[in-house]
This record gives sequence, structure tokens and C-alpha cells, in this order.
Amino acid sequence: MSIALFDLDNTLLCGDSDHLWGKFLCDNDLVDKELYGTENDRFFAEYQAGTLDIVEYNEFCLKPLTEHKLEQLHVWRDQFIESVIAPVVLDKGSETINTHRNAGDTILIITATNQFVTSPIAAMLNVDGLIATMPETINGAYTGKLTGTPCFQEGKVTRLNEWLDQTGESLVGSHFYSDSINDLPLLKQVETPVAVDPDDKLLQHARENSWQVTSFRGDSFPHSS
Repeated sequence: MSIALFDLDNTLLCGDSDHLWGKFLCDNDLVDKELYGTENDRFFAEYQAGTLDIVEYNEFCLKPLTEHKLEQLHVWRDQFIESVIAPVVLDKGSETINTHRNAGDTILIITATNQFVTSPIAAMLNVDGLIATMPETINGAYTGKLTGTPCFQEGKVTRLNEWLDQTGESLVGSHFYSDSINDLPLLKQVETPVAVDPDDKLLQHARENSWQVTSFRGDSFPHSS
């Protein structure tokens, strides 16, 4: 049995769940539409460029979680998953998960997007585990801060190594599927790195290193988003 790791945003999904959550908040007038929307787009562009400050970004995107009760947040999140996320789940990504499941592999989603947004998506995709950026809660309420290492760039390697230490698993026979140059540190750690609908930088690196390049979207690559 081996480990199959999957990035979430723009890999298993045709879109970015964190950015889409911000857009959902704007579209439903749950935040200042102009201010929040502008910043949401700015941070997303920085992520695509590989220049995102993950702590600054999470201070921004976690703030709405501090302003409402958990029960209300869960209602909105359920609406978001049903109306926004379910339609952008990529069939080929789900099929690849099933291939690994049928082979007896342990399937993990490892994502920079915070656990509040991603935990129901991981449940919907029926994976074995989720490693995500962790928002801090105190007495059942979000503080707007993070706990632990953000699951981003080198932080994905750190968080995965923590999981490996806890479980006794190893990277022997491992796969990692990702679209983003931000995931290069972890892609270099696994036995089989797979660039899925890769951005331009990752596509170049994959070709230079003879990595597998594929599409879960059923069309050509690279994609700019």
C-alpha cells in the first residue's frame, strides 16, 4: 500500500475553493463586496505568481469566520459546497482517486486552503485524510489566527512529514498530483510527481525533469488559472 497525495484547487477542482469561497461571501453580501472582492482577487493573483504571503492572506480570509456564530457559518458553507463546489469537481480527478483506492492506496488531500473550507470537500470526495492549513479556534469560535505550520509551499512538506511521523507511513511508492509551482517542494519528495493541468512554470519544470503531465479537465494544458 502506498500514499496518493492530491492537491485540491485547480487539480481535483476546476477552480480554487478559497477564492471561490471569497466570491461566495461577496455574492451573498456577507462581506464588503468591493473591498473584500478586490483583496480576494489580489491574493489569488499573488498565489498564481508564487509570491503569496500565506500568513497575511489567512489574516484576511479568516476574518469573516470570527464575525459570525459557528452554526451560521456551517449553513453558509453547506450552501457553498452544494451550489459552487459540487459543480466544479472534476470527474477524471475522482476517477484517479478511485483507481488509487482500488489499488489499496491511502488517499490524502493536501492543500493550502484552510480546513474550514476544505473539510466538507474532502468528505465529499471520500478520501482517507486531509492535511490543510489550520485555523485556530478557542471555545468553539474562530480567532482569525492560524495554528501550526501553514500547509503551503515548503509547509506542505513539513505538514506531511508530521503526518508520516504520526502514522508510521512512508513515501515509498508515493504519488502527488498538483497543478501549481507552489507545490514544487513536495512534488520533489514523492516517487511519482504528476503535473495536472499545470501552470506555465510547473509545466516547464515537469518537462525538463521528464515528469508525467496530464489533464483532469479533458483538454489541453497549461491553464492560467
